[in-house]
Amino acid sequence: MVRGKTQMKRIENDSSRQVTFSKRRNGLLKKAFELSVLCDAEVALIIFSPSGKLYEFASSSTTKTIDRYQKHMKDLRGVKSKVLDQKNLLQFKDDTIELEKKLKSLELSKRKLLGDGLEACSIDELQELEKQLDKSLSSIRARKEKHLIKENVRLKDKVLNSSPDLLRRQQRADDQEISMQDVETELFIGPPESRNNTRYLP
Repeated sequence: MVRGKTQMKRIENDSSRQVTFSKRRNGLLKKAFELSVLCDAEVALIIFSPSGKLYEFASSSTTKTIDRYQKHMKDLRGVKSKVLDQKNLLQFKDDTIELEKKLKSLELSKRKLLGDGLEACSIDELQELEKQLDKSLSSIRARKEKHLIKENVRLKDKVLNSSPDLLRRQQRADDQEISMQDVETELFIGPPESRNNTRYLP
């Protein structure tokens, strides 16, 4: 009779689960023993049942095998750490070389912008430098103008606030200037051909 394929999922029935645990536990312990004898391997097997009961097998000593395992993992982590440190060191060297190249390039660009080392520059390079300088000058002038406007407003507010009479005189001067602006109205008298004779009413 052909045995059906077992689905790898938790057995819901308590009795069936306990029977399966007992059979497979014994089979696993047997296989561990056979492996240690046939292959002269150091084997340690630890099993805890669902109820917490311990089952174990060791070809020599479970504690000895666990200590050996921990030592091996420690050594393995040390080797990995050394390899990682070497990779980090190589990466650090590569980054340092790249930064040195960038610094040299920036220093050369700075010297060119200051007018040094232009002998070897081509026409295209000189035109590009000129564009960069024009752009920088435009930014500087715009920033300077902004500061001057801000400072002018601040000084004006300071003067007007410190002298209320001056503020009132300034306001009156502004009002007089507005009242003196004439609004002219054109009045044409006579036929269309004589519209060159124009009277302006105040």
